[in-house]
Parts: sequence; C-alpha cells; structure tokens
Amino acid sequence: MALEDVPAVNALEQRLFPADAWPVEMFLAELSQPETRRYTVAESGGEIVGYAGLMCIEPIADVQTIAVVPEFEGRGIGSALLTRLIDEARRRRAADVLLEVREDNPRAQQLYVRFGFEQIHVRRKYYRDGVDALIMRLQLVPDGPAPPRPSTADGPAADGPTTEAGQA
Repeated sequence: MALEDVPAVNALEQRLFPADAWPVEMFLAELSQPETRRYTVAESGGEIVGYAGLMCIEPIADVQTIAVVPEFEGRGIGSALLTRLIDEARRRRAADVLLEVREDNPRAQQLYVRFGFEQIHVRRKYYRDGVDALIMRLQLVPDGPAPPRPSTADGPAADGPTTEAGQA
C-alpha cells in the first residue's frame, strides 16, 4: 500500500466497516512506520478490492486489518492477502501472529482456521456494536516449514491480484 492508495482504501474501509472504520489518519500513521508495519492492497482492473496490514514488534506480529470487497469474495484474495502477512511476519522473525476477528464473522474465522490459527481468548464487547472479538494465534516455527497454504474453494492461497509498496 502506498500513500496514493489511502483515499481508495479509506473509502472501502468506511463502506465495509461503518461502525468500526478507521479514520484516514490511522492509515497515514500506519504507513509512516515501515520499521514495524507492512500494508498491502489487492487490485482488479486497476481498482483496489482488498487490503491488509501487519504490525510486527518481535516476537509478535499482529494482523491490524484485512478486508475484501464483497463482490470479490470467494476468489482467493483474502487467502493471498493473509499469505502475504504471514510471510512478512516470518521474514521479520515473529514467533506468533495474532489477530482479532468478530465472533459473528464465521467466513473470516474459517479462513484463519484453514491457515492454522487457533482461538486463544475472547474479548467481550470489543467492537462498538457490542460484538465480542475472538483472539486467534498462529504459532510460527522459526526457520521451519511455513504454515500450510490451503487450496480452498476460494482458490489457491497465493493467487489473486495483489500489489505491495513500502518497506522491502
């Protein structure tokens, strides 16, 4: 994700998460910290159709956000974005990848389970509308095999049109 992507990403954020949307300043602040952050976008036909971000302060990586527009769900884009984040966490030598997911979002939960995430905790009423957050963790094995990249009904995990900018 580059600075010029922020307006489009922010518009998607407002559309996809109206109750919990990040303000545009949050995206700008995240991109200004490449030493601990990595953000990526997925594009189709020159339009951003998904985005994801990771914060990594060794030994923990935290998925900050991941989203795919509903019209593009089921095409492997979420899997491709998550793969990029896990690869980045591994590159930054994280031992664990953590994330929060809405308790009422089984599709996202299933994606994370396919990648080897396990629920480790519940944050009650975490979201503004009172929905609980499930805390999930993927334990990475340093210098060992990567977590499985499932081939799913969404397509292979590494497919999908993604682009990245920022720290290499």
